[in-house]
Amino acid sequence: KNKNKQGVTTTASGLQYEVINPGERAKPGATSTVSVHYTGKFIGGVTFDSSVSRGTPLTFSIDGVIAGWIEGLQLMSVGAKYRFYLHPKLGYGEGGRTNIPPNSLLIFDVELLEIR
Repeated sequence: KNKNKQGVTTTASGLQYEVINPGERAKPGATSTVSVHYTGKFIGGVTFDSSVSRGTPLTFSIDGVIAGWIEGLQLMSVGAKYRFYLHPKLGYGEGGRTNIPPNSLLIFDVELLEIR
């Protein structure tokens, strides 16, 4: 659906992303530890998780998250805000997760705050 949407780029893996704010500093590597603010939504717009609403950024190693985030975060610079559109194979797949049904298409708004 986003294939023809202006401003949305699709990578070879199928990750679709939109640059909301490009940022201007360093980019993380595959094993970098980063801090982000994010909001995760189902394709219908219902939010299933948000560090923004909790008021606390999430800090983690990039190589320990879902495939769409591993790829997408490495495209970002510090200060950037992107929207990721994830096919299930880049998200939680057939197994789903506690609050995410199997084979869910997901949208994440992600702001890269810091590389540690």
